[in-house]
Amino acid sequence: MLNALRPNRATGVARALPREARDTLFVLAVIAWVVALQAAHIPWWTTVLTAGVLAWRARLALRAAPLPRWPWRLGLLLVTLAATFASHGTLLGQQAGVTLVVVLLALKTLELRARRDAFVVFFLAFFTLLTHFFYSQSLLTAAGILIALLGLLTALVNAHMPVGQPPLAQAARIAAGMALLGAPIMLVLFLLFPRMAPLWGVPNNDPSGRSGLSDEMRVGEIAQLALDDSIALRVRFDGGRPPPAGLLYFRGPVFGGFDGQEWRPLESGFPRERRLSADLRPRGEPVGYEVTLEPNRRPWVFVLEAATTAPTLPGENRVRMTEELQWIAQRSINSLVRYRASSHLDFGHGPLQAEIGLQDYVQLPPGFNPRTLQLAQELRRQHGPGPAAARALVNAALDRLRTGGYTYTLEPGVYGRHTADEFWFDRKAGFCEHIASGFAVLMRAMDIPARVVTGYQGGEVNGVDGFWTVRQRDAHAWTEVWLQGEGWVRVDPTGAVFPGRIGSLQRLRAPATGFAGAIDNFNPTLIAQLRATWEAINNVWNQWVLDYTQGRQLDLLRALGFASPSWQDLATVLLGVVIVVSLLGALWTLWERQQHDPWLRLLRRARQRLARLGIASEEHTPPRELARRATVQLGDSPATRALADWLLRLEAQRYARDSGTTLPQLKQEFRRLAWPARRAT
Repeated sequence: MLNALRPNRATGVARALPREARDTLFVLAVIAWVVALQAAHIPWWTTVLTAGVLAWRARLALRAAPLPRWPWRLGLLLVTLAATFASHGTLLGQQAGVTLVVVLLALKTLELRARRDAFVVFFLAFFTLLTHFFYSQSLLTAAGILIALLGLLTALVNAHMPVGQPPLAQAARIAAGMALLGAPIMLVLFLLFPRMAPLWGVPNNDPSGRSGLSDEMRVGEIAQLALDDSIALRVRFDGGRPPPAGLLYFRGPVFGGFDGQEWRPLESGFPRERRLSADLRPRGEPVGYEVTLEPNRRPWVFVLEAATTAPTLPGENRVRMTEELQWIAQRSINSLVRYRASSHLDFGHGPLQAEIGLQDYVQLPPGFNPRTLQLAQELRRQHGPGPAAARALVNAALDRLRTGGYTYTLEPGVYGRHTADEFWFDRKAGFCEHIASGFAVLMRAMDIPARVVTGYQGGEVNGVDGFWTVRQRDAHAWTEVWLQGEGWVRVDPTGAVFPGRIGSLQRLRAPATGFAGAIDNFNPTLIAQLRATWEAINNVWNQWVLDYTQGRQLDLLRALGFASPSWQDLATVLLGVVIVVSLLGALWTLWERQQHDPWLRLLRRARQRLARLGIASEEHTPPRELARRATVQLGDSPATRALADWLLRLEAQRYARDSGTTLPQLKQEFRRLAWPARRAT
């Protein structure tokens, strides 16, 4: 592929280039596409260094200049190792490994001299493609990888066409044909190959500065919140009708510990027998639904409040419910999962009478929020002491939020040490975390047990496929307070500040900028329609490809007639398919052998017929020589001249540029030939 050949004078820039330069530039373009797919997941210097190396190599190819000597390559390698260690703190592991693979792929092009080097580059690029699944398994990622795969296959096919300067379009057609022929085999393997635990990672979920959930809630450090429109989960309700918007609370982490700045899961100092139990008391009829949960690298399993039975996850990943009604899986959710759940939207939980374990939920760190503590004392004096006044105190705090000029905003500014004081008295602005935290601190200051619950609230229906879509921007924080005779009661103080957030699912929106902002100003519904369509398509990919689990494999066997399918049945079906495909492949090979090169097959028939007339020949004897031997041995006669003319035209049809004769015509003439008689010896 890379041997220098004389330029082709055909029109077009690509055809005007020498074969070596053209093929090298094509390979570099494919590698650039492979690296571009990784640009969002590798350090910035990796992209810059890789782009520089590829541009340098392209310049050398265009000028037919010699490749850099080994000191240059060694120097770049040492720089790469040092930069990788500086970026990741190690040369091992997933992140460092991907960085090294990407740069080494680019550096290998600097010694791209022979076909062997090209093959190394090809297969290193194939391996780099696999690393994309560390970060995403979405339909968009798969489409990008498919383009890169076809490009690499085209380059590989082109490398096996060493003669002349075959068009890249021809190699691309052959590569596409190979991919299409392999597609049925890949489909069978996808359907029947045993489902294993995921080999690849999923996107990192860094919630800093963006809406979403974390295993802690630090109040006041984010000056501006960026709404994250990525999907957290999709829900399909039985009957296709979701419950009222104000009841759509998908429960996540519960925070009972507070150090003045940060809310964390409670670490109780009481012995286990003194701690609170869930004591879930469902009321009314349950709501059934199916959840498709996106990877979150956490063990959290989201269901509507409150589920009485555990969802069943694939792969023996058991789920349990904590004393705070949060569902936790044994292993993190590192791949897309789908599960059914049933929830009672009307429920009670927790103890009905005071227990010692409730003391954990009235603890406040000393030295924080003195004005909030003073406010709590004033409210207590107004409404009286003891548990009986708790409901009136909760309502008084909510009335203060409704009438005190508090606002719900994405730009609350950076809070200081006394976050609750700043919220209640100074800023009077924040998003749900500020409001829930300030409310919970005030409740605890009045000796009312309180905790912060996080999760998702609300969502929106996708008008294309009918799924209820919950996004990261729907992440929410609310509070639970304990009331005597009722147990834990959900109180969402954000609804008092901004009622539309809960009842009608209104969301604060970050201002659209750039191209999206221009389209939104021109046609406000266009972006929403395009997004809904794309998400519906992506949902089909999730449901039928990413969520094709072990259970669905066994369901396929049931559909094929297996009463109680097992892994042995799966192996039997797979083996049977392999045998059938092998037999079909053998039959195809036999048929292709029969159909291989009809010109040679016609020449072989002519040689066999001449052998009966006593004219010997070999496999490599050309038709011109056969015509000469026929004339010498059979004599000059009309039949001999017709036979010789036919043989000469057969050769011309193969090798002449414009013979004027087609192979079907020669076949018909062969059947009508009047063969001369064998000359007596």
